[in-house]
Amino acid sequence: MEAFEDIRKPSKEEQEAAMKSYNALAATLSELSTLNPEIEIEETNNRIKIPLNALKLLAQILKVTSQGKPISIVPIATEMTTQAAAELIGCSRPHLVKLLESGEINFTKVGKHRRVMYEDVIEYKKKMKANQEQLIEEIMRSDEELGLYDS
Repeated sequence: MEAFEDIRKPSKEEQEAAMKSYNALAATLSELSTLNPEIEIEETNNRIKIPLNALKLLAQILKVTSQGKPISIVPIATEMTTQAAAELIGCSRPHLVKLLESGEINFTKVGKHRRVMYEDVIEYKKKMKANQEQLIEEIMRSDEELGLYDS
């Protein structure tokens, strides 16, 4: 698996190929009826059974790649360093450590090092996003009541 620093933006050629592949795969996915469809690699004539969920994930990867966005795949049960978790959340490592020590995010200690589960970081990030959206709505309502904002 690539490390965070190895992720790069797709080239224009990769974006175009991803868009064509996404369009073809998305159309094909709607026609599939088995849980493990078989695909064929034309170049080698190899036939491979792939779980339907993996093909759906591939379609999402192709869509994001076609938009020129870099992508990273992390298994849900992955343990992360505090630095990697901080980068994922978009904060400093010392701030993340404060979140860990205050109990906002679960963690384990391996020796003197803290480890955080990827899913716990994502859960915290979702919670913070929902909290931000709620605060924005409250500010907008307050502004409307004061006549500062027209809806």
